[in-house]
Formats: sequence, C-alpha cells, structure tokens
Amino acid sequence: MKKILIANRGEIARRVIATAQRMGIDTVAVHSDADAHAPHVREATQAYALGGNTSAESYLRVDKLLAAAKATGADAIHPGYGFLSEDASFAQAVIDAGLVWIGPPPAAIRALGDKGAAKRLAVAQAVPVLPGYAGEDQSPERFAQEADKIGYPVMVKAVAGGGGRGMRLVMQAGDLHAAMQSASSEALAGFGNGQLLIERAVMQPRHVEVQVFADALGHCIHLGERDCSVQRRHQKIIEEAPSPAVSAELRASMGECAVALAQGAGYVGAGTVEFLLEGDAFYLMEMNTRLQVEHPVTEAITGLDLVEWQIRVARGEALPLTQDQVPLSGHAIEVRLCAEDENYTSHAGRILHFAEPPGASHFARSALRFDHAIASGAEVTPFYDAMLGKLIVHAPTRAEAIAALAGALAQTEVLGLPTNRAFLVECLRDARFGAGQALISFLDMHGDALRATLLERELLAHVHHALAAVLPLNQGLACAYAAPRRLVHRDKAQTLAVRAVAGGWQVQEVGSPLPDLSGRSGFSREEAPSRLKPLPQQQQGDAPPPWRTIAVQPLADGSLRCTEDGLAERVRAVAVPGGVGGEGGQRWHAQSGGVDWWFEDVTYLPQAGAGGALAATELKAPFNGRVVRIAVQPGQALAQGEAALVVESMKLEHSLAPRAAVTVAEVLVEVGQQVTPGQILLRFAKPEQQQKEAA
Repeated sequence: MKKILIANRGEIARRVIATAQRMGIDTVAVHSDADAHAPHVREATQAYALGGNTSAESYLRVDKLLAAAKATGADAIHPGYGFLSEDASFAQAVIDAGLVWIGPPPAAIRALGDKGAAKRLAVAQAVPVLPGYAGEDQSPERFAQEADKIGYPVMVKAVAGGGGRGMRLVMQAGDLHAAMQSASSEALAGFGNGQLLIERAVMQPRHVEVQVFADALGHCIHLGERDCSVQRRHQKIIEEAPSPAVSAELRASMGECAVALAQGAGYVGAGTVEFLLEGDAFYLMEMNTRLQVEHPVTEAITGLDLVEWQIRVARGEALPLTQDQVPLSGHAIEVRLCAEDENYTSHAGRILHFAEPPGASHFARSALRFDHAIASGAEVTPFYDAMLGKLIVHAPTRAEAIAALAGALAQTEVLGLPTNRAFLVECLRDARFGAGQALISFLDMHGDALRATLLERELLAHVHHALAAVLPLNQGLACAYAAPRRLVHRDKAQTLAVRAVAGGWQVQEVGSPLPDLSGRSGFSREEAPSRLKPLPQQQQGDAPPPWRTIAVQPLADGSLRCTEDGLAERVRAVAVPGGVGGEGGQRWHAQSGGVDWWFEDVTYLPQAGAGGALAATELKAPFNGRVVRIAVQPGQALAQGEAALVVESMKLEHSLAPRAAVTVAEVLVEVGQQVTPGQILLRFAKPEQQQKEAA
C-alpha cells in the first residue's frame, strides 16, 4: 500500500492523512468545489477535484471517486465515516477496481447494515436483543399484533440508516399506525428503504458501545466501551471512555458479545457494536461497520492508533495485541463542537476568528487533543454536517477530565457564527453529568434548565462586558463628555451614557435596563461573584444610577482584559456582517470564558416604539442556505414570530420570522435561490407607513 485516497472531507480526512504520513504512505484528498481550499486539501500529497458543491454531486459519487483513484495512482481507499463508509456496493466497487478497501468485507457490511438482519444474527450468536419483530410482513395489522405481544411502549425503527432518522417512540396502540407512516416515509426519503422493525422500548437507558477490531486471520478483540448517552435528536455530542456505569465484569460480558457478533458476520477491521444499557442488562441496538466519530476516546485510554490498525489489517497483517494485552488507562471525554445554537439549530456562515486552547495537539494521543478542520476566515457551508471538530481530554480520573475539558472549551474561541461551545460547557458542569447519572434522556429532561442557566450567564456577561469590549474598536467616542450608546441584546434595548477616562470607560445606564439578575439561581459564588452586580434598575423619578468604571487593557492576541471592581476577565468581540436595520447598525459576537453572546449597536439608527425598540424594516438571512418556501407576499401583515419563509441549511429546514408585527413591502428572493448571511430576504413597511395603513 503506497497511496491512500480518502473518500471524505473535514477532520476525518485530516485524521487519516496524519497517520498515513507518519507511516510513510502518500495520500490523495478529494474535494467538492465548496471544499477547494479546505485544510485536508492542502495537507494531502495530492488533491483531486470532484466538482459540485453538494455531497450528492461529489463525495457520494462512486464513479468520480474511482476515477480520482485511477488518475492519481492510488492503490487503496479509506472511506472515513459518513458518506459511503457503510455502503457495501461502494466497498465492492473498490475491490472490483483492484484497489485495497480499508474497511470490512462487503458481505459483513450487508449482514450488519440491516437492523433486522443484524438482530437475527445476534440471536444466533447469543447476543441479547430486545423482544421485537423484524419480518417481511410490514402491514399495520401485523405490527399491531406484535406490539400487543411485546407490550407498550414500543419503538418503531427503520431497518436501514441511522442517526435517529426513521425512529418513533409509541406509548399507546392508537398512535402506532401514524408512527409507522411517519417513520417509513422519513426512512424512505433518507435511506431509500422504508422497511421497519418494532421492539420493546427501554425508557431510561444509557447508550454504551464497544469498539471491536478483527483481522483477516480470524482474530477479533474489543478495546473497551464508550458511553455516548448525552445526545440531541438521537445524535451524540458527548462521548467518554470508560462508561461510569460499567464494571469490569459487565465490560467483559459486553465485550464478549460484541466480538461474537463481529465474528458471526465474518468481520474484518474496525467496528462498533452499540448497546442499550439498563442497570446491568444490555441489548443490541446495531453495529456500525466503520470507524466512529468518537474513536479518539478509545485511542486516549488505550494509547493505540486505530487508523494505523485499520491500514495494517487491510494490508493483511495480524492484530498487534491479544485481548489480554489491551491497556485501559485513565478517563477520556470528547465533545463535538458544532455550528449550531443552544436549541440545536444548525448554522452556516464564515468563521471570523478562531483560536485553539493552549497546548492542544492534533490527531494523536495527548492530554488535550483537538481534531478539527477549522480556520479563521473559513466558510461553514450549508452542504454538509454541522460538526466543526472534536475536543478530547485524557486525565487520570473522570473528575479531572471533566474539569480540564470544560476549561479547554472555555479557552476555545470560535466567533462569527453560532456554535454549541457554551452549551457543551454547561453540560459538562452539570451536577448530574458530573455524578455519572446522564442517560439518553438527559437533554430531553434537563436541556431547558441548562439553557436557562446559560442565558443567565450570558445576560451577566453582556451587562458587564459588551460595551467595554466593543468601544475600543469604535472610533469617535474617545471624548471627555458623555455620549449615548444604544445596544440591543435578545430583542431588549439598553441605552447607556459613556465617557472616556484614563485606561477605560465610565458607563451609566439611562434607560431600558436589562433584567435584574441579582435574585436568579444557577450560579455559585465562584462563577458569579457578588461584586458583579447588574446595572441598577432606574425607576421613574429616581436619581440616575452611579457611573461604573471599567478599565480596558488591549492584549497582544487582540482580545481585551476588562476590569471592574478589581475583577478582571478576558473578552473578545468581532463585528459580524448583517446587523439589523441595514445601514448604521452593527452586529457583534462576543465571548468571555465559557459564555457566547450576540448583540447589536444601534446608536445611529432611529428609535421606534416604547423602550427604544428597534424598527424592524428588513428580514435578513442568518446563514447560508436555500429558500424552499415563501409564505408571504407584498402587502401582507405578519404577526410577531409568524413564519415568513423557510430556508434549508445543513440538511435541516429553518423557519424565519419577523421579531415584531410588520407589513411586507417587498419579497427579494424566490424559491430555490441560494442566500448568504446578511442577505436581505424581505423588506417591511416603515413603522410610520404601517401605522397609517392600520389607521
């Protein structure tokens, strides 16, 4: 094996390149037009343009991938994960082309890729499965009979695919038919196969998976388990090894079952057997016939390079270790950093600033590892998955790993578009997660509480740091007299008087204060010192609040140290295109430790309405995407929050709505049109015009 083509993109392509280079093997990166300047393209020995932007035009085109291998002289293909990594026909096409397939045999992919077939194989291998039905008769009547036998609640699942698509929980018989229709339709659209299975629902399980590895000589071992219970929309965002709920005895039992399933399918290479764990009872979910996104936590606790193992096994070599020789040391936790907000809504756009936490390494075992494909100025397109990278910490104990990972996230800077960075910090710091009590239901049950605490931290950070962070970047305010400044944060307006003093600013609130946080819960004294009090609420007839003095010190890395009452915190802010109100409005994205927030400086925009509310005259695209539906026309009145149009981005649809009651003046886009962040989609009638029309 002299040259490997990586049929993938992003951080997994970089991951494979790193190991191949260390092994002295050349690499070929393939790329769509959207990825022409991506890091994996620069780092590979050669690069080949597939053309197109979407995955259907590029990374899912078997003919283009094989043509790329032929044109570059590659003699092997590594599929990474996602895209075609679990496509048996692609694996067979690679082999038929005379190339080395760095993955399991096509027959094993077929045997395990269908959940129904995998369950039947599991039963034959004495692997525990949930009671259920996965037969050919897909009629509602047969499913109703089987559900009655199993007992409600039941889970309806698509036999193909994954990622939570085609999965429905059914609590009572009357909901079964509708759930079957919905799941089948979703599965057919996503995977081209609408066939379903049904099984008993486990209501409070953990998601625990076992990493297995097999060679072509008949050897198969497991490398311990990973706990992936913290999920949103049935997709993982936090993974750790070992599981806080798995004993040595349970690990051995689960590992034996995982190995038995792999050997029963004639497996070769890296694979993951996923289980539902309830107490000490575990049941097969499925087997993923590829390397997993979360493989770095296994690498951390074993000290092994799983990509190297994949390459060696594909070359026909034996596994380098026996089961008894597998080391398991310390604790590792991984978080998936995604371009999505705390409500799990994906976003595309440009990364205006990026900085790694100090001491991070890449694609190799270390105390702090950051596998990513992020760079300042990079465009996060709407064509692919929202994951930007993975931050992994390895420490002697779980508590140390949690603390180190939360700290590393707080020092990671990604500005320009929303990410789940701050939400991940809240998850890690949650007492239930810290106690090892997070089940699959963790975010469904506690997500709102996490978001509420996150909002409190955000409001506190905004009150104390927003103005100080951006004033040094705004010209024209370095004057001895007080000048007014108006900010809008989460649709709430705040008017401040500002005057320059030696080394910083003095700030006085003169109207529309932000909420008083002094009585709110969710903070420890360490996280919100008592001296960080919100700006005083000014009541009618009261004397103006006192001036606050904030010292601002520019730092060498371009951030600012903001000090008030002896408490210093580092803040970074970037100006983001697409401020509300068009000309004269400036949008900002700021970060301080584990907190992100967005606000607008609307000082030079006309005030409208009570409390300094901003006149909404335009609706702009918040991210890259494609307009799929327009629900309005000129002259139509819209209520606050009423959907105006739908934009598709990162495989998800997002409804966009005005932040106040408006009348549509112009529709500036059409269905099917691609839009970019800040692009004006609709214009609304000016407030005075709307008032005349209402009269």
